[in-house]
Amino acid sequence: MDISSILQGGYQHPLSRSWQGRQALTKSMLMYPIFITDDPDASVEIPTLPNQRRWGINKLEGFLGPLVKKGLKSVILFGVPFNCQKDGRGTPADDPTGPVILAIKKLRQLFPSLYIACDVCLCEYTDHGHCGLLHGDGSINTTPSVDRIAEVAVNYAKAGAHCVAPSDMMDGRIKAIKRGLIDAGFGNKCTLMSYSAKFASALYGPFRDAAGSAPSFGDRKCYQLPPTAKGLARRAIKRDTTEGADIIMVKPALPYLDIIADAAELAGDHPIACYQVSGEFAMVYAGARAGVYDLRTMAFETVESMVRAGATIILTYFTPEFLEWLDL
Repeated sequence: MDISSILQGGYQHPLSRSWQGRQALTKSMLMYPIFITDDPDASVEIPTLPNQRRWGINKLEGFLGPLVKKGLKSVILFGVPFNCQKDGRGTPADDPTGPVILAIKKLRQLFPSLYIACDVCLCEYTDHGHCGLLHGDGSINTTPSVDRIAEVAVNYAKAGAHCVAPSDMMDGRIKAIKRGLIDAGFGNKCTLMSYSAKFASALYGPFRDAAGSAPSFGDRKCYQLPPTAKGLARRAIKRDTTEGADIIMVKPALPYLDIIADAAELAGDHPIACYQVSGEFAMVYAGARAGVYDLRTMAFETVESMVRAGATIILTYFTPEFLEWLDL
């Protein structure tokens, strides 16, 4: 056997195996998605998302306190309103008495070191369930949609969010949000994380159950990316870096590892985030419950594949488990 054929000597020990990765998963890379509802005392199980709940602001200290002690560094908030009057422009999205803004202020008070990101979208707050404002024929009206989304993002920054993360996929919203943050005095105080390559995926089902955000008609394929659209995703990534995004995100993660790698290439000077979405998480759990594999082993395998592809930030519902597993 040729000398150049021998590789196993380099990974025959657990420590030397760990050296083979370019970057290892750490707690600081994990961002935990949490659902905040407008019942302040809520703690409601989400059947399609194992171990996940909708939380009211009065429950946040008891829920997140132990996780912060275990090393939780960041969360991303999703508002889930049930007791508000929704309308065509998503007015409740930045209601000062709504769940997201109240949660930002509460978390800043309770956990000063916790990094707080906020998903910015209108679908949970519009009466039609789409991510923007509509023309009379039901199609997206882009200009007022972008203006409204930028307004919501700026109001989250004013409330104390460290990061705003628009997930709507409207053309031009990154530039509009960046300009809005700068004009409001938050250009150098609030991070802009763009869902740059968000695909129209079947894997969002449990999230829509959790957030109550399914559209009342049609679908979102006219603004979320087609799953086959590698070139379009690359163009969107380049556009958002040009428009001022501070972090580039790919969503979902596991079926789009090639797009994560593309993002790491195209935006190599930016942090690269990916979202292990609700359907990915639910599938890993379902396989483990069926005895197909060990939960911990598979969770690591999926997330480490994202790190290998180039992700430096992982949004995952497995965050509480990883905070324990990474200490073992």
